[in-house]
Amino acid sequence: MSIEVNQVFGYIRPWKAELLVREYEQYRGLYCTLCKRMGLAYGRISRLTLSYDCTFLVMVLLGLSDDCPSFSSGRCVVNPTKTCFFCSGGEEVFRYAGAVSILLTDAKLRDDLADGKPVEKLRAGFLRMLGHFSAKKAARAFPKLAAQVEEYLQAQTQAEKESPASLDACAHPTATLLAGVLRQWAGEDEKLAVILEQFGYFLGRWVYLMDAADDLRKDLASGEFNPFIGALGLDGIPSLEGEQRRQAEEACNGVLNMTVSRIIAPLTLLEWKRFGPIIENVIYKGLPEMQREILFLHAKEKKHVRSI
Repeated sequence: MSIEVNQVFGYIRPWKAELLVREYEQYRGLYCTLCKRMGLAYGRISRLTLSYDCTFLVMVLLGLSDDCPSFSSGRCVVNPTKTCFFCSGGEEVFRYAGAVSILLTDAKLRDDLADGKPVEKLRAGFLRMLGHFSAKKAARAFPKLAAQVEEYLQAQTQAEKESPASLDACAHPTATLLAGVLRQWAGEDEKLAVILEQFGYFLGRWVYLMDAADDLRKDLASGEFNPFIGALGLDGIPSLEGEQRRQAEEACNGVLNMTVSRIIAPLTLLEWKRFGPIIENVIYKGLPEMQREILFLHAKEKKHVRSI
């Protein structure tokens, strides 16, 4: 299954239509602050790995933190003619989320270098060379995280080589990684650690399966690995059309809906000190809307991926 660099963790987004103006500005402020802090901590090239999913990670960690951030306006670090909102406080959270983004992107590029097609290998080699300094710096800042990413990459490669490759086994490495990323921020609070671990596990599982569903038609055409191909009995089928396509879309959506239901249970046990309505918007509305957009809208209706 081929995953684009900035799609690895790019599906977890709010449904903008249901956000209050204040909530929308707060979300954008966290996104812009993460962009700014990544450049300061890991170099400007690291901003190429910025994603909505790592913005959500920032929101979750700050939402549970005793640190109360405030927002102020300033100039965009990429486009000085544009005004952005920036968040004060939470420096360690932003550094951590930035490291997650950088190290996961580096892992994807390494995977492309090992198993990608010639063009993908050339592209991955060039991008990895550009981001080498950022990845080294992120790994030094968070060695435990770097070790987790290494374990994830090895486990993911192994899971996708198994025959037959099950959906559960293939989604498990990503799920385990996000579970660990969240759990370690609970400190000595074991109750919170267990809740965050469950929340992260099923959210990570959803991300992997959403990406697989998004890539299904492309992977069928190219012959690349996709766990849904075996799970839905699509081996040897080059394309999906008509009723077969509808059935595949419904099947993928059913698996994703079941995963979202498992995210909701731990979500209800978390006590948010801030950003609660935005986080609930993401899970209850943003994830289902992403499924609808990816699985059921025709190409002409998907004129662009929703931006924030």
